[in-house]
Amino acid sequence: MNLYIGKDKIKKRIKEISKQLYKMYKDKNPVFIGVLNGSFIFLSDLVRKCDFDCQVDFIQVRSYNGEKSSGKVDLVKDISLDLNGRSIILVEDIIDSGLSIEFIRKHILSYNPKDLIIVSLLSKKMNYDLKFDIDITGFEIDSKFVIGYGLDLDQRYRNLTELFIIE
Repeated sequence: MNLYIGKDKIKKRIKEISKQLYKMYKDKNPVFIGVLNGSFIFLSDLVRKCDFDCQVDFIQVRSYNGEKSSGKVDLVKDISLDLNGRSIILVEDIIDSGLSIEFIRKHILSYNPKDLIIVSLLSKKMNYDLKFDIDITGFEIDSKFVIGYGLDLDQRYRNLTELFIIE
């Protein structure tokens, strides 16, 4: 494993993102929706930096086996809050092929939210061609497989405090 993005750089970027979100949502009581399992650490650090009222919920999908995408998305856990007319901040750990985020975005929009933005810690922009924007990205990265800070390889390495590349 080689260090890719250190914890100080991650903390700094989360603080910047929280300031952006404050300007957008300080009076709106948005719902943060974390995509399980990978986003839980990023979401936790992010909401603790956001100095405004909010609610938190989770959604879980499955599309990976090891390092490879299965090519299809299955809904494992759905949202429990009423999203109708609410401002939604969808929080993802990484956008790789775009398959999962397309599925989740469409699913959340079916609940008729007031608005929806997508915040992703990592983006492999060269790997996807989405018909919508990723509103806030922590870091644009290349196609390497990244673990740590919530990201896993077969449910391992999520607990690492920094992001690493497996060579």
